[in-house]
Amino acid sequence: MSPAPPGPMKPPREDPGRLRLVKLLHSSVWAFFVASILGVWAGALLGRHAVAFTCMGIVAVEVVILMANRWTCPLTAVAARYTADRRPNFDIYLPEWLARHNKEVFGTLFLAGVLLALARWRGWV
Repeated sequence: MSPAPPGPMKPPREDPGRLRLVKLLHSSVWAFFVASILGVWAGALLGRHAVAFTCMGIVAVEVVILMANRWTCPLTAVAARYTADRRPNFDIYLPEWLARHNKEVFGTLFLAGVLLALARWRGWV
């Protein structure tokens, strides 16, 4: 016997207090990963290769999590339970333009930092 098909999605239960908590958590996690991306740059520029590679590993874990969730943070789904708002920053305390372009901006910074770290580690620059 096959399971019954899913019914229509019920609308989110508006809960501003819980949404604020999720946004605060999401913003804190985001800040941690941005600090890790900046850590790649700092480690590379200061010749602290272990710092740069550790930060790369931290960001790599984030990338795997995002890939497993179709390039969406799992906290976005949690925030969606508490609001019908779907602006790019409904789930995080960021300006809308940055939330919209977050992956492009910080993905580029991360890849550039990785290239710099590898070049410095190999002695090319």
